[in-house]
Amino acid sequence: MKLLLIEDEKELRQSIISYLSHEGYVCEVARNFAEGEEKINTYEYDCFIIDLMMPGGSGLDLIQQIKTKNIKGGIIIISAKNTVEDRIKGLDLGSDDYLTKPFHLSELNARLKSIVRRRQFDGNKDIVFNEIRLIPENHEVFVNDTRVTLTGKEFELLLFFISNKGRVLPKDSIAEHIWGDHMDQSNSFDFIYTHIKNMRRKLVDAGCKDYLNTVYGIGYKFQAE
Repeated sequence: MKLLLIEDEKELRQSIISYLSHEGYVCEVARNFAEGEEKINTYEYDCFIIDLMMPGGSGLDLIQQIKTKNIKGGIIIISAKNTVEDRIKGLDLGSDDYLTKPFHLSELNARLKSIVRRRQFDGNKDIVFNEIRLIPENHEVFVNDTRVTLTGKEFELLLFFISNKGRVLPKDSIAEHIWGDHMDQSNSFDFIYTHIKNMRRKLVDAGCKDYLNTVYGIGYKFQAE
């Protein structure tokens, strides 16, 4: 999953990014209000982690922008402020959760997983698409009852396709979502073809129907028919 962390405190920011990157998330950062506003309006994210107090503005104003513009993605507020009024205001604006500093990174990770499951997969821990079953917490994939060994990027690709089944996904959107927003500067998507080809082959070899369709000149579409 692709995350945007908006946090001005350097040590905390680095700790969160290091931990969540190790957990398999694609993490982007913004250090102040202006950077956060620019990234929110330029790129797509599965979840936003937003500090309330930052240079240049309030995290609450960024949350309001996300909701006003109907930008998709869950929202977790992280803040040193622990008043009932702040919690209520943040939740009323549309945030999904509120964590008071200091907090354990494992708790942040658990809440992120809960938000993604609730928003994209109706709260289910196992994600099922016909004969394919994914267990995101363990990065496991099964075709019927046969386990399929995918690399980290192959797993994220499959999860991204299933999350967006029926939609045409452009190559640049796939690259940005899986590898981060710096990929918009890339002039070659050969690495995408390689990862997709390997993922596809492994699934088919395990007895899976090939649900991935190439939309020539644009990208890919994952669908049952």
